[in-house]
Amino acid sequence: MPLIKICGLRRYEDICYANEFFPDYVGFVFSKSRRQVAKEFARELGCILDPKIKKVGVFVNEQPEEVINIAEFCSLDCIQLHGDETNDYIRDLKNLVQKRSLNLEIWKSFKIKNTESLKELESFEFKDIDGILLDTFVEGSYGGTGKSFDWNIARQARKFGKIILAGGLNSENIIEAIKQADPMVVDVSSGVETNGFKDREKIKAFINSIKCLK
Repeated sequence: MPLIKICGLRRYEDICYANEFFPDYVGFVFSKSRRQVAKEFARELGCILDPKIKKVGVFVNEQPEEVINIAEFCSLDCIQLHGDETNDYIRDLKNLVQKRSLNLEIWKSFKIKNTESLKELESFEFKDIDGILLDTFVEGSYGGTGKSFDWNIARQARKFGKIILAGGLNSENIIEAIKQADPMVVDVSSGVETNGFKDREKIKAFINSIKCLK
């Protein structure tokens, strides 16, 4: 059974849902997005989150120093890079993590359009990355679109490292997605929302569907 991440939490209610249904990770979006949350409020929300649930910060092309500052301020467990970050960028970020003696995972996202998208992964160095997040390619977007891609591509990508599967997941397709992709983590945002906000019943259905795989 894969681990579960619910991304884009931005209200007190969202934290209550997480504490009730207990995903392994929750995500706070710090980049410009309709789900963006200020670091001060993310810290406040994190204080009422069950401490066993890991906190992920989502960043897009942010300066490494600022990423680390926010990670420390909000007591994050994981940094998710969801933009155009390069190997050099990630190396600099990893050096900062080590310099400050932080215990932080680093995930890097890649946009998947078709099997040709795997070529980008082949040219990437993964020694400083703890997780490879695969999301659907949508022109002009960095994620959270609710669109899915061919999950068999995700299975092929497992040779590069730990796969976090994102893109268009919901309670109706998650079992098939897991069977095809066999990811280490599944990441959902819009698939557990109604009218742009996290929906308790959809979160419950999503997590319960996965737990049925036990």
